[in-house]
Amino acid sequence: MKDLTILKPDDWHLHLREGIVLKNIIKFSSEFFGRAIVMPNTKNPITSINKCISYKKSISEGLPENSKFEPLMTIYLTDETIKDELIEGFKNDVFFAAKLYPANATTNSSQGVKKIENLYEIFEVMEELGMPLLIHGEVTDPKVDIFDREVVFIDKELLPLIQRFPKLKIVLEHITTSYAVSFVQENNLGATITPHHLHINRNAMFFGGLNSDFYCLPVAKRENNRIALRKAATSGKKCFFLGTDSAPHLRQWKAFCGCAGIFNSPVAIESYIQVFDEEDSLDQFEKFASLNGPNFYNLPVNKEKIRLVSKSNEIPKFIEVIDNNKVVGQIKPFHAGEILNWQVEGIVN
Repeated sequence: MKDLTILKPDDWHLHLREGIVLKNIIKFSSEFFGRAIVMPNTKNPITSINKCISYKKSISEGLPENSKFEPLMTIYLTDETIKDELIEGFKNDVFFAAKLYPANATTNSSQGVKKIENLYEIFEVMEELGMPLLIHGEVTDPKVDIFDREVVFIDKELLPLIQRFPKLKIVLEHITTSYAVSFVQENNLGATITPHHLHINRNAMFFGGLNSDFYCLPVAKRENNRIALRKAATSGKKCFFLGTDSAPHLRQWKAFCGCAGIFNSPVAIESYIQVFDEEDSLDQFEKFASLNGPNFYNLPVNKEKIRLVSKSNEIPKFIEVIDNNKVVGQIKPFHAGEILNWQVEGIVN
């Protein structure tokens, strides 16, 4: 039986939602991750210091007792973002980073940025502060094929942005294409890669008819892109790091309304390490999961370690959502009903 001990990982892209869902899912991230960057696209987006403080309080209240998990909070950028609010929030450690959603690009993004040029003054300030900019990199022009939206965004929006603000610390989130892999490496950016984009290509959305369980934004692409992502993640290169983009939806919304998002936090670490095992790159896993992210963000690595063992790990078909000791819903996890080959055994000294 193979085993691997690594420094505790961090999740550099996580959706925790709100209310009962948050209270039920936070344990899956807090148990074996040290930190996570929490996305601000809640139903009422996190656009101010007060909203951010309130949201972080609700996260902290949902954590298990004595948890060491640290949520790193973000501000949701809009065309009306107030410069002084952003500066004050960053300098007082309320905002760790700022998130750019092109308007209507994904879940709860209707209040996102309609024209990136409107925020050039904000980006100038962020560059001076050293405040990271996290980007959902897709255009929303209906004339652009959904499978091309990442590439078009890079050429049309991202390239001019980095040329104008060369010192701005930028992370291109949840990359999905070989084009993005090359662009990130050539332009000194950071990039998160999800477990689901390492396992599935766009065919997954059509197995057995339209299958919303594998629908996320940005959508999975062709097989050659999946292969490029696996090579990037397992390369050990410092620009690529772990970001689950775990995004839960209650079953009634996911199955019948086709909401975008894949809930992978219950199996994320096991899902990732299986890829590294399959690619004969277990020696690179700690870099991707535990070292590259802190290095990019100039943070210390976690001191605790986790141990993983290679053994049969059957993933439940559903995660129950409980309120007042009653089951009020279900969420389907990534790899539901499958058997993975790795399992997190626990935290070690």
